Formats: sequence, structure tokens, C-alpha cells
Amino acid sequence: MTSAELLTDAFDRVRQIVHDVVDGLSPDQLAYRIDDDDANSIGWLIWHLTRVQDDHVADLAGTEQAWTSQGWIERFALPFDEADIGYGHSSEQVAAVRVESPDLLTDYHDAVYEQTIAYISTLSDDDLPRVIDESWDPPVTVGVRLVSVIGDDMQHAGQAEFIRGILERR
Repeated sequence: MTSAELLTDAFDRVRQIVHDVVDGLSPDQLAYRIDDDDANSIGWLIWHLTRVQDDHVADLAGTEQAWTSQGWIERFALPFDEADIGYGHSSEQVAAVRVESPDLLTDYHDAVYEQTIAYISTLSDDDLPRVIDESWDPPVTVGVRLVSVIGDDMQHAGQAEFIRGILERR
């Protein structure tokens, strides 16, 4: 298995969880916040993990994000700046991420997944240690950035699965 195949498998696992977690949910269920007005919702978590992946992988690939290049920003019609990925959102901003269909989330995620896989397919093992950000100690490499995105995606996808589990028990 090559590094590109391993990374593809990891991003595919995220994609599978995203689809499973939102499948069949209503807008109210996607916006549900566990007994706490400051908690994240499933809709926000999936939107955020997809925005982070879109932002970070597009930066690595030197391409425009699907968010803007494919019109997702207009389809979501959120009251945020186009560069907003959800990092540091307030409770009010989390509440503003309200989607009318799980398909909007999965379709956007699929578009980002396709761009991600297209980029990963160009990588060789020699590309992974290339330094992309020297402001950290140690400096961030292509490989570290991709693993960081996968880790963040899995963490948020797991949080969304947890919320769905609570919804299903009610």
C-alpha cells in the first residue's frame, strides 16, 4: 500500500461516517444541540469538518476551494465571510449553520472528497516531508497537515455520531 492509498482510505472512512451520520435526519435533528445551547450540532460539525478539509487541502494543492469554486457558499447561504471555516465560532454562529437537507452536507462533502482524492493521487512518498509552514516547531509538512485534517475530521465525525446516537434513543 502506498502513502497515497493509505491517505485515500482514511479520507474515504471520514466520508462514510459523514454519510451515515446525517442520512435521513430532519433539519431540526441536524440543528439539535444536546441539552446545551452552546453545544455543537450535527449540521455544524459536518459543515465545519468539511470546510476545514476543503480549506487545508486546497491550500496544499494550490487550488481554489470547492466552497467558492463550485458555488457551495451560495447554496449554504450562511452569514459568514467566504474564508470562514468555523474555527472559534460562537454559540450564535453555530446556531446559524442550519441546513434544510442532509443532502446539502453530503453533496458538499463529496465535492471536497473528490478534490482531496484528486490531490492525494498526485502525491508520492517524497512529497510528504515537504515543509509547508515553518511557523511551528517542528515545521509542518504535507504529511503532517494531511494527518492533522484526518484527525480533526474523525474527531468531529465521531462527535456527530454521538449526537445522532442520543437523538435515536429519544
